[in-house]
Amino acid sequence: MENEIRSLLETASRLISGAQDDIKALEQVRVRYLGRKGEFAALFKGLVALPDDERRRVGKVLNEAKVELEALLNGAMDLSREKLRSRTQFFDVTIPGRRPLTGHLHPITQTAVEIGRIFSGLGFETVEGPEIELDYYNFEALNIPRDHPARDMQDTFYISEDVVLRTHTSPIQVRVMEKRRPPIRIIAPGRTYRCDSDVTHTPMFHQVEGLMVGENISFGDLKGILTVFVHQMFGPHVGLRFRPSFFPFTEPSAEVDIQCVMCRGAGCRVCSQTGWLEILGSGMVDPEVFKMVGYDPETVTGFAFGMGIERIAMLKYGIDDLRLFFENDLRFLRQF
Repeated sequence: MENEIRSLLETASRLISGAQDDIKALEQVRVRYLGRKGEFAALFKGLVALPDDERRRVGKVLNEAKVELEALLNGAMDLSREKLRSRTQFFDVTIPGRRPLTGHLHPITQTAVEIGRIFSGLGFETVEGPEIELDYYNFEALNIPRDHPARDMQDTFYISEDVVLRTHTSPIQVRVMEKRRPPIRIIAPGRTYRCDSDVTHTPMFHQVEGLMVGENISFGDLKGILTVFVHQMFGPHVGLRFRPSFFPFTEPSAEVDIQCVMCRGAGCRVCSQTGWLEILGSGMVDPEVFKMVGYDPETVTGFAFGMGIERIAMLKYGIDDLRLFFENDLRFLRQF
């Protein structure tokens, strides 16, 4: 039985040595050997079958072995707990801290701010107006009566027969002209709404419209202002051209194209191999619009223009999917 005790002690010692950093494994060793139903408890029960002399001698050896095993086990468990405590509580004050992520402006907001900065430098004032607009200001005052086919160009959200979500920020121009006399030089940025949603359109989008009214304002002034804007926004190397177009509230009207920012005018998939990209619409204010606000079209002239902020941002930053602006993917937004 003494040999059995020594063998048991050696086996338990090896298990303790192999589980130095595992508090759960050490607890399993304790239960297996020192528990109420463990190996040592069974040996103590077996002492009653031995003769008196042998029982005293073997009992002494068994007690010494148990005490030794308890000491080994307690030491290993204390060491394991200390290592665990040091791993969880140690803090090195010399390690650089983690900097919190800092917020920044959305790319659409950055583009809108840049547009506002450019036109502010050209003497334009920024004005705002309601997003829920009267049909009169959104259409009729802009020379688009109820039966005008141009209304089909804009898929409108109607709140009631006479109230809409504005489809452009041009109503702000009418509201300003009703309250002020020329000269006027303003831009009107803001959210606009149309019933449309795909890779290049969203139900809500952002526009900037501009208006300049005074004496002897010509199409040449319009070209000069927009040329300066394009060169400051996209660079002095970017060419631009004006193409005849139609808008109900301007006459004559023109679309403005710039040289493709992807291929520098050589022709690519983005510009459909033409080398040009449309960025905005413009034209001289129609005399009928001046009459609606009480201006004399014989004494004042003016021009207006409008552009989509998302469109400008896509071209400036090389973005090919409009939906990226609204999905709030941090991997995309952190690039700006």
